[in-house]
Amino acid sequence: MSTALSLPTPLPSVASIDSYIQAVNRFPLLTQESETALARDFRDTGNVDAARQLVLSHLRLVVAVARGYLGYGLPQADLIQEGNIGLMKAVKRFDPERGVRLVSFAVHWIRAEIHEYILRNWRIVKIATTKAQRKLFFNLRSMKSGLNTLTPDEVDAMAHQLRVKPEEVVEMETRLGGGDISLEPSADDDEDTYSPIAYLSNPDDEPGLLLEHAEVERVRSEGLAEALDKLDARSRRIIESRWLKEDDTATLHELATEFGVSAERIRQIEVQAMKKLRLAMADAV
Repeated sequence: MSTALSLPTPLPSVASIDSYIQAVNRFPLLTQESETALARDFRDTGNVDAARQLVLSHLRLVVAVARGYLGYGLPQADLIQEGNIGLMKAVKRFDPERGVRLVSFAVHWIRAEIHEYILRNWRIVKIATTKAQRKLFFNLRSMKSGLNTLTPDEVDAMAHQLRVKPEEVVEMETRLGGGDISLEPSADDDEDTYSPIAYLSNPDDEPGLLLEHAEVERVRSEGLAEALDKLDARSRRIIESRWLKEDDTATLHELATEFGVSAERIRQIEVQAMKKLRLAMADAV
């Protein structure tokens, strides 16, 4: 038989966040004996009503914790809702035999859920992913004395206190100081608004143009191969050595030595071969 107290049933429908806060503050606090009895009842029998009473009696705790995160610009109702999820998780995992009150155990779960919500919604791009970044995110705002950029000494002091690298402090401060920017201008923006889409897009990357460029390159490549085949062996060797190598191109004197002629003669052969190539390529394209 359960020794649980009978708390009022569930919250009535409330019209505003202020009404909700007033409603949860009317739920009475539990004595340690009642709390332990309810927790044992839920643990041993799975009595959902016992869990409900534990949750209702601690809803004011969620409101108090959520109030500390209003500076992130997110709706208070959403912060409270996420905190309530953390409270329910805490009730499910609470062990009454450890001699710890539920309020001390639940506060960590409540904060964890609120932290996750803030990290998911504070910026479109996720601002903190690693454990060190999360620590920085939730401590840097409270540790800064003003809106000014941190000095090198302040950066070193915070890095030492939080046990992270100074460059991580600088990076997180930069992220916190930034903001989301719409890729495209909104309908009510002025005509002169210069949105990121204007300088991030490249008209040359249009699929039709890319296909056209690829086709032109293919035709030119095939045309070059055919044009080279029409040259005599010496002219082809000179053109390939002088123009078609990415590195270590041959000089006129090196080729003159190879073919046993003067450098001027190599230059003349090169000029004639280039004329033949241009004519052949023009016909191909």
